[in-house]
Amino acid sequence: MALFPSLPEPARLGDLLGAHPAHAGPLLAHTEGVMRAGAPLTASQCELIAAYVSGLNACAFCLGSHRIYAEALGVSPGLIDALLENPQTADVDAEMRPLLAYIRKLNALPSRLTSADADAVFAAGWDEAALYHAIQVCALFNLFNRLVEGAGVDFSYAASGEKPTADDLSSSYADFAKRLGV
Repeated sequence: MALFPSLPEPARLGDLLGAHPAHAGPLLAHTEGVMRAGAPLTASQCELIAAYVSGLNACAFCLGSHRIYAEALGVSPGLIDALLENPQTADVDAEMRPLLAYIRKLNALPSRLTSADADAVFAAGWDEAALYHAIQVCALFNLFNRLVEGAGVDFSYAASGEKPTADDLSSSYADFAKRLGV
């Protein structure tokens, strides 16, 4: 249920951002930089982390929408749910496992991260730039999860039966900002 009276039922992220355009443009520009700027992680890895963090935070809107994007970009269907159910048994690439373990701990207990957590990521072949990129995705989706939950954005692709279009899936966050006029 939308918590802001100006939002329709069901509320979409575009409804919230469109109602607050002064802040939406910079936020989506930052999102484009983190999620699509060709940094060390691929777009599918970023979307996997976004959906995983959103699931850990019980943000149904972001989990549902970023699961769709992650799977459209090649993440195996069911992987995100398997990670949320039991990250130790989920069929995830050996390279991604320590990175996702780091993200899980960062999301829940950031003050308890140790050099051993980072060392496990580095031992899997990631460098400092990749770990920093993953941290940015985690931080960004903590922000989005709070925006969405705080305003009551509650649209669900699964409940609506609506599917994103090919244009939606191939577009960037910058394109989304343009469509909103921000």
